[in-house]
Amino acid sequence: MATDLLAEARARHDDLVTLRRALHRDPELGLELPRTQQRVLAELDGLPLEIATGPAGLGSVVAVLRGRPTGRSVLLRADMDGLPVTEETGLDFAATTGTMHACGHDLHTTMLIGAARLLATHRDELDGDVVLMFQPGEEGYDGAGHMIADGVLDAAGPRAEAAFFMHVTAATVPSGVVALRPGPMMSAADTLHVTVVGTGGHASNPHRAQDPVAVTAEIVTALQTMVTRQFDVFDPVVITVGNLHAGTQHNIIPERAHFDATVRSFSPEHQHALSERAVRLCEGIAAAHGLRAEVEYESLYPVTVNDVAMTDFLGATAAELFGTPATLLMPDPHTGSEDFSRVLAEVPGAMAFLGATPPGADPDTAPFNHSPLAVFDEAVLPAGAALYAKLALDRLAAPAASTG
Repeated sequence: MATDLLAEARARHDDLVTLRRALHRDPELGLELPRTQQRVLAELDGLPLEIATGPAGLGSVVAVLRGRPTGRSVLLRADMDGLPVTEETGLDFAATTGTMHACGHDLHTTMLIGAARLLATHRDELDGDVVLMFQPGEEGYDGAGHMIADGVLDAAGPRAEAAFFMHVTAATVPSGVVALRPGPMMSAADTLHVTVVGTGGHASNPHRAQDPVAVTAEIVTALQTMVTRQFDVFDPVVITVGNLHAGTQHNIIPERAHFDATVRSFSPEHQHALSERAVRLCEGIAAAHGLRAEVEYESLYPVTVNDVAMTDFLGATAAELFGTPATLLMPDPHTGSEDFSRVLAEVPGAMAFLGATPPGADPDTAPFNHSPLAVFDEAVLPAGAALYAKLALDRLAAPAASTG
């Protein structure tokens, strides 16, 4: 079966490349992706699927393929949105709209459509149902959360017993290699918004004002000290201030200073602790100087946690399909974040990285995802489609009791 699926997928290589390039030329942002949604629906048309789209404002597609009525289902996910990045790859199918599929979501969508076609061909071998989750709004819009609220996990009737997702990488992992790990796979992501409020005045007389700039600088430095002194180094925390704004001129003390920071953590305990300690620190330092800090701690996504059994299953399935040299156990989690974490918080499952470093490029130095220069190896499209299909077929063929 493994050889047949891969051979069948490779026979569709040209069609998959054509679809991927069409998607790549026309990226859309956010939760509403009307053109992408219509393209996905057109590609699924004619397959024996039960298809539903999201409510107003949510450009999702959920397709259910019914196998034998066993009361079991598996979910496969692909995200569809692009990024506000101006493409600089020079490819003849590059986007020219100031937006770009710089994170490979065009490949994800194509691979899942390829899997849908393969699974439809092997429908009589399915010991249950497959839910195909085509998700908008992964890039900061919590599309997974919206789709879960819309019922995607129960789309087949019985709740999905396992969920899988593969994310392509333009660097770090050699093309065709599947990289994964059990437990924490990607970090939680939160955002810290801080405005320090003082009293403006003349810069030559700081004692007659309450300078928010100096206090803000102290807070920024103190946040880094908090990370190293209040959190276990073996359960890491990252706080990075991405922007800081204050003032209008060199000789004016402004009334306010503001900064925003991204906060990354790898355990629910630390994510919760950060939401309390970071706020306390900012407010406390400002108060110590007689100023006030307005602090908003915005919790975005939880830690992406791979189920141990499902990770082992995904790795074994990939090894059977591609051979053992094509799998890689990651020693550490990735410091990026994913809203697929919301799915894995509800359903045992796993995500993996599928290397798509372009031919001739060094994985250690090639432009990575989100770069305007990121290029992905299209040769992985059949491999991804075959792996998705095999995960569904084999998971449903395995005893249900082994999903924990």
